[in-house]
Amino acid sequence: MSKRIQSIRGMHDVIPPASGVLRSLEQTLQAVLQQYGYQEIRLPVLEHTELFRRSLGTVTDIVEKEMYTFEDRNGDSLTLRPEGTASCVRAALQQGMLYGQPARLWYGGPFFRHERPQKGRYRQFHQCGAETFGLAGPDIDAELIIMCWHMWQRLAILPSTSLQINSLGTLQARQHYRAALVEYFRQHEQQLDGLEKQRLQANPMRILDSKNPELTEIISDAPGLTEYLDPESAEHFEGLQELLDAAGIDYDINPHLVRGLDYYSKTVFEWTVPEQGSQATICAGGRYDGLVEQLGGKPYPAAGFAVGLERIMVLLEGARTPGMEIDAYLVLVGEQAVPVGMQLASRLRDQLPSLSMVVNCGGGSIKTQMKRADKSNAKLAIILAEDEIRDDTVGIKFLREEREQESVPQENLVSYLNAYLGT
Repeated sequence: MSKRIQSIRGMHDVIPPASGVLRSLEQTLQAVLQQYGYQEIRLPVLEHTELFRRSLGTVTDIVEKEMYTFEDRNGDSLTLRPEGTASCVRAALQQGMLYGQPARLWYGGPFFRHERPQKGRYRQFHQCGAETFGLAGPDIDAELIIMCWHMWQRLAILPSTSLQINSLGTLQARQHYRAALVEYFRQHEQQLDGLEKQRLQANPMRILDSKNPELTEIISDAPGLTEYLDPESAEHFEGLQELLDAAGIDYDINPHLVRGLDYYSKTVFEWTVPEQGSQATICAGGRYDGLVEQLGGKPYPAAGFAVGLERIMVLLEGARTPGMEIDAYLVLVGEQAVPVGMQLASRLRDQLPSLSMVVNCGGGSIKTQMKRADKSNAKLAIILAEDEIRDDTVGIKFLREEREQESVPQENLVSYLNAYLGT
């Protein structure tokens, strides 16, 4: 027997019923995005490596050790996308979508990072992101956060979530803050490991993202960025807080929230589920007003967020979601029932587009087929045998409730199913 080929570590198969949960989750998020007027953009999974080096920053975990990068046959360095914002900005620039009417875009799909696999975190993972271009005020920042709030409400996970916000200010403000951090962390340099000492020289704000438990207290006592905000950024941040207060959105100001990517400016935010510990962040975003110019365009305001779907699926474990059940299982008894049943199934699917129905294939006795129907998780078994074919009827067996089997004329079957299933 040949040796079985296994999937790549960290790149998991999504099988039923998890695939139904994932699809339902995607549909819920997309419905909210569409309600807010966001339009879908589909992005390639491969980009030139330079796109991410230039946008994310060279002193970031993603660029330093998490990207899947390789040379193609032309000698070009390509990377499987580790995140969506840089690709979305590149596409918006390349396709001439900027500098006119403000754009609101959303995207979804698989992304790739070479991280240590654990629950809710994989090397191939799914995100749903939203990006806005051409809007500079705190109102669009508030809209993005409120839109997330509506997503959590629709998913019935809102009580488990917590919102943290901060402002990174302008580049000049961050330079002043950087100097203060360098001075502070040099007083604790003996507690820093090799990577953190490297970051102290290259980008000390990255130390605030450290997961080193020995630095928790040191980081909590570090200077906060809000102390170094320029007047414009401070006014912007106050405006955001006023809008969130007016909307009834609870939040905490975290002066050490900096995000792990270099392109952020002014507003940054994270939605977390504190009970999940190290995997608490389910959504993160903020402003990146300098990124369009950084990637070759004219200065243009932009903001957005990304939702990690696997993280949310951990919260939804055990939940009953649309798409996880089959409405009906068509039992076909006898050779004559097969062609008649196929025609009946086609007619039902044409007239009831949302009907989910499995037609028995491979024959079998009525007992065998009823066992298959029960295992399919269908609500009903529709039975077609010699007597039903002769009488132009079907038998209806209720699989999930205690009710007597019924006989329904085929001409009334569409209205019967519509009434019972709500299709």
